Amino acid sequence: MSNIAAAIITIGDELLIGQTIDTNSAWIAQHLSELGIDVLRRVAVGDDRNAIIKALDEEISGASLVIITGGLGPTADDITKPLLNEYFGGRMVVNERVLEHLKAIFTKRNRPFLERNMKQAEVPDTCTVLFNKMGTAPGMWFDKGEKVIISLPGVPFEMVSIMEDEVLPKLRERFYSDALLHRSVVTAGEGESFIAEKIQDLEEALPAHIKLAYLPGAGMVKLRLTGRAADPVTLSKELEERQAAIADRLGNIVIALEDIPLEQILGRWFISNNATLGLAESCTGGYVAHHITQVKGSSAYFKGSIVCYSNDIKEQLLGVKKETIDEYGAISEQTVTEMVQGALTVLGVDVAFAVTGLMSEGGDSQEQTGTVWMAVADKDSLKTKKFWFPYDRARNKEMTVSMGLLMIWKFINKQ
Repeated sequence: MSNIAAAIITIGDELLIGQTIDTNSAWIAQHLSELGIDVLRRVAVGDDRNAIIKALDEEISGASLVIITGGLGPTADDITKPLLNEYFGGRMVVNERVLEHLKAIFTKRNRPFLERNMKQAEVPDTCTVLFNKMGTAPGMWFDKGEKVIISLPGVPFEMVSIMEDEVLPKLRERFYSDALLHRSVVTAGEGESFIAEKIQDLEEALPAHIKLAYLPGAGMVKLRLTGRAADPVTLSKELEERQAAIADRLGNIVIALEDIPLEQILGRWFISNNATLGLAESCTGGYVAHHITQVKGSSAYFKGSIVCYSNDIKEQLLGVKKETIDEYGAISEQTVTEMVQGALTVLGVDVAFAVTGLMSEGGDSQEQTGTVWMAVADKDSLKTKKFWFPYDRARNKEMTVSMGLLMIWKFINKQ
């Protein structure tokens, strides 16, 4: 079956005035793409009846699938559900499963169950209810001829839960009879252009039923092979052969053969090698530790991070010499070297990482804004590297974390 065309409508005045950043449509588009569904348009509208109806009319006319987020809940501006009830010619009925779920939530929170909360258990009788285990507003699935319209809560974690548990499996079953499989090659240290040139002949040799996508990120490029065929066993073998050929061609810039975060890749290494990790963070303020601890089970190998934002703490907790900072500055190879050596000793870990830098203008450093020094060490060796990130404060911190995690990975893999 040919690719399905989809549209995404996000509802909420807060989106239009920039009070809330729309992350929902990006997440939905990414996961629809992985399913082989093409997103033609992403549209944002306010909490306005006429605007929502106009958006529905336009998107349903041009897409086989329309996903709506927002406007579901107990407040006056949550108008999506009654509007969809009228739009699809239904009547509101109480869904007993949703009602019991709502009552259980309010009992657990020791809060009164109000009449307006009761309304959240009502759904149009023209829809299939999509159960929301993470919140109070259920999702709704409408069939309109050959087309599907789905309404989801605007709260991101609720939307993700319903999409993963109910929507994506139903879409896969509804629109595709062939097997749809993915294989990934995750690379680091080189850009898209370098990779594309390196594997040009392999990409050109791909059969029509296998596509290759380039997904660049901070310091990394993920390659995703997507195949569709009637026989999943044959397709899986074919994808694995293509994946292996690409990985072999790209050599040591390949860091994983599955699409998982670098912090998870690091975690697997530390667990399998029975090794421990500790950090000393200045300019990142603990942000590297935040990423490390996003991985379930990280307590098995991660001992902690010393957030040494001030020079006094660098000296008192890590043993950085005052003379080193006075002579070379807090943002220097000499200082980050003493920081990482101090982290090794104080935290008692097998591998330590340290970072110091200037994320944005200000402070007393003479270094250029965006200058960052990093160091990784174990008991036998130590590596340092200087970076420069020419972005704003938030982006510079993101880049620092990404390149820091990559530097740890290269160090433990002797690259």
